[in-house]
Amino acid sequence: MPRWARRYRVVAVAGDLGCGFLAGGAALAVRFGDITAYVAPYVVLSLVLPLVWVAMVGVNRSYEARLIGVGSEEFRRISQCGFLLTAGVAIAAYVTKTELARGYVVLALPLMTVLTLTCRYGLRRRLHLLRSRGMCMRRVVAVGHRPAVAELVRRFRREPYHGMHIVGACLPRHDIAGEVEGVPVLGDFSDVPLVVGQAHADTVAVLACPELDGTALRRLAWRLEKTRTDLVVAPALMEVAGPRTTIRPVAGLPLLHVEHPELSGIRRLLKNLFDRTGAALALAVLAPLLVTLAIAIRATSPGPALFRQTRVGRDGAEFTILKLRTMHLNAELHRVGLVSDRDGVLFKIRHDPRITPLGAWLRRLSLDELPQLANVLRGHMSLVGPRPPLPEEVAGYGDDVRRRLVVRPGMTGLWQVNGRSDLSWEESVRLDLRYVENWSLTLDLQILWKTWSAVARGSGAY
Repeated sequence: MPRWARRYRVVAVAGDLGCGFLAGGAALAVRFGDITAYVAPYVVLSLVLPLVWVAMVGVNRSYEARLIGVGSEEFRRISQCGFLLTAGVAIAAYVTKTELARGYVVLALPLMTVLTLTCRYGLRRRLHLLRSRGMCMRRVVAVGHRPAVAELVRRFRREPYHGMHIVGACLPRHDIAGEVEGVPVLGDFSDVPLVVGQAHADTVAVLACPELDGTALRRLAWRLEKTRTDLVVAPALMEVAGPRTTIRPVAGLPLLHVEHPELSGIRRLLKNLFDRTGAALALAVLAPLLVTLAIAIRATSPGPALFRQTRVGRDGAEFTILKLRTMHLNAELHRVGLVSDRDGVLFKIRHDPRITPLGAWLRRLSLDELPQLANVLRGHMSLVGPRPPLPEEVAGYGDDVRRRLVVRPGMTGLWQVNGRSDLSWEESVRLDLRYVENWSLTLDLQILWKTWSAVARGSGAY
């Protein structure tokens, strides 16, 4: 394990202990007030509980190096520990007929879980900050064909918070000359263990290629085992997430079973209910703000406060999207002649002269998109989904890109939290298709949470 990973684990253990002591002390203070001899057993329990908590988190393998920086899995395991510990204490008290103060248990255990999740979130944010500066990175040797390695290098450079820094590449023997996106080619497939030592790497990433079949990968794993080097393998279906994939041994072969995405049924009904309920509540809370912004728009430039435009929704159905107007009146008529940063079918202008000063501010904070809550309430859009395209954009779609239209477009999505207009057309499509293939309410909640920081940064908002 790298030195920075060992330090991270020590800090995580200390943080979990601190959260346990803090939760126990808070439960004592709230339930019993002053510490007296009467509550001495609970004082002992408050001292023992953090140790049990850390042991349980460790048994659930939440301190593993491979989970460092992987928020969803780390948070899931800690939440699971909190639930199991609460259930275990309740069952043990019932079986042994031990009298436990319910107020203490109800406060201490959930609070310990919440504090631990908050502490881990803070550690993760700090780790991402350090990785954006090139620190706390895993040194990776990429193994595969040149195009696949080049794409992996570009992706890791775009998203440094994953903590993967490719320091060398191993390509087929006939293609080992030169570099790949600035990364030196240090050997062919047979040289991987030697390259790992030469580059001081701690991880080998094997991309899908016919030369590295099951037998070759097994032999490579045996050779890397001697140096405790991690081996990760990227499957051919790179955009399919874990919940849809399971490994099922059949006749001694580990087969990767890929389930179809659930685009209908009860999950879709629950998503629809979640979207409309959330939109209704948000509209009720934000109504004063929307009225204030509408008055400001009317006062600073002539024209209506709302901008209406035709967009394409699920299954190609057109609808009228609502936005706060950020451009001068009849701005669409002046689009001809403007020089755009056209990328694919997208028309993008970084410094659009048609945008009003107030409109630039609204766009930066994404406040102009708040009226789309009415579209969500009417069922035209979702809170989370692919970007809502224009009809002329859809006319230029290929067969693969049309896959975006099998779900409702969203107010936010993976494109929103990964750069918005700064994304290339290919990257925008890739993120939208990833969402379509892997959507779930849990993913929606993660994206909604990340949207706040994306809006605060304002990057790509133009």
